[in-house]
Amino acid sequence: MRVGFVQFAPEIGRLRRNLERAEALAPRADLLVLPELCASGYNFSSRAEAEGLSEPAEGPTLAACRRIASKTGAAVCAGFAEKSGNAIYNSALLADAKGLVGVYRKTHLFENEMDFFTPGDTGFRVWDCAGAKIGLMICFDWFFPEAARTLALRGAEILAHPSNLVLPWCPDSMPVRSLENAVFAITCNRWGDERGLNFIGRSQVTAPDGRILVRAPEDADAADTVEIDPARARRKTIATRNDRFGDRRPDFYAR
Repeated sequence: MRVGFVQFAPEIGRLRRNLERAEALAPRADLLVLPELCASGYNFSSRAEAEGLSEPAEGPTLAACRRIASKTGAAVCAGFAEKSGNAIYNSALLADAKGLVGVYRKTHLFENEMDFFTPGDTGFRVWDCAGAKIGLMICFDWFFPEAARTLALRGAEILAHPSNLVLPWCPDSMPVRSLENAVFAITCNRWGDERGLNFIGRSQVTAPDGRILVRAPEDADAADTVEIDPARARRKTIATRNDRFGDRRPDFYAR
């Protein structure tokens, strides 16, 4: 199975241009991940601006992902500002050429996101797609080990992780999330400056043994892929006698 990311620098408010850029960069693969809020941009000036750039789940971002899927053969995960009733969510969709597979709404909002978005209410979900079990999380969710662990416990073999990272720690931490859960993870970040925020790029794919299989530069567009075997994520053993999940003792983990 070939998986990868499409790292680029969205421009705030230029939905059509941003989606066209993602389409132009997308390589052939089985699964591709695009950045968080890849159509709208990120650093909104007001709730009104965020609302004006939001869209329903079956909106322009889904349409672009379906075009990418048709062109590349890939299932596509992309972040978008989701309008649902009176709420706006920082969401990610998973789609293939046939249409929408599922939507995840960001659980852990970061900094000024709290001014624009409603905290996610979907919980952490896993979908069978592209021949693997794919779980979704978004950017700052990485900081909470429970996010990746919950997805892994629910059977995820691959974590699709759209991001808009500004802090430096995530690229060095996701190998640990992969190692401790024995899963693959695809973190797709954006790069560039947007209204004073500098995004760090360094999108990557990490493996169940903690290796970084491919990593993008911090300051350029990059569409990279790598071959993986999702079945590797089904083996949770450590050495000869230990198991990541079988050895858990949840009775002692409660507060």
